[in-house]
Amino acid sequence: MTLRLAAVASSLAILAAPLAAQPYPGWGGSDWPSRDARFGRDAPSPEGKVQVARFRAEGAAADALGKGAVAVIASPAAPGDGDERELATFEAAVVDQLAGVGYDVATPDPTGGQVVELRIVHAEVVPQEAPHKPVSGAMTMGVSNRGSMMGMAVAVDLTKPKKALVSTRLEVRIKDKASGAVLWEGRAEIVTREGDARWSQQEIATKLAKVLFDGFPSRTGEVEIRR
Repeated sequence: MTLRLAAVASSLAILAAPLAAQPYPGWGGSDWPSRDARFGRDAPSPEGKVQVARFRAEGAAADALGKGAVAVIASPAAPGDGDERELATFEAAVVDQLAGVGYDVATPDPTGGQVVELRIVHAEVVPQEAPHKPVSGAMTMGVSNRGSMMGMAVAVDLTKPKKALVSTRLEVRIKDKASGAVLWEGRAEIVTREGDARWSQQEIATKLAKVLFDGFPSRTGEVEIRR
């Protein structure tokens, strides 16, 4: 009886203990959840949803965010990055948001101010479906003391296979131009169906830039936005 009471008391003590604080991922995105974790086979369809993560530097340096002159540049290209035309589309969408949060985007400061690096990354989340068989069927045969029997079922499928689901991720990093220190970093990612007329390059760029700078610069952490 004494041992049982001790076990119960121990369990209650564990449940009552405060949960340890979970820190936000560090700069550079090393803790950004893996694509398998976010878009696994058993997960609901991610189509149209946006994953957002935003981080802000600590200290007085971050007080300069949203103020003064800023220049936008593309980060060095990497496999999966967008082409020049797409980068220009996303750059325009980001510049619109920067102007909206208080930056001077018309007169970059050649000696100081801030610089904004952006990068576009694509990846295939779910591959395109295999071609459907337009006609398929099954035959069943049987024999009894009353004779033989035969049955046939025919299925007709004239639907087109679904195209691949692809992710588009916008990465933005704001630095102090003089020191190179990172002041703010954010990533926004959306999954869309290849060839879907509802999601043009412009629509995706505008959507990602808008949600990424929502609440800038004070809003931080990770969030999922449903369409």
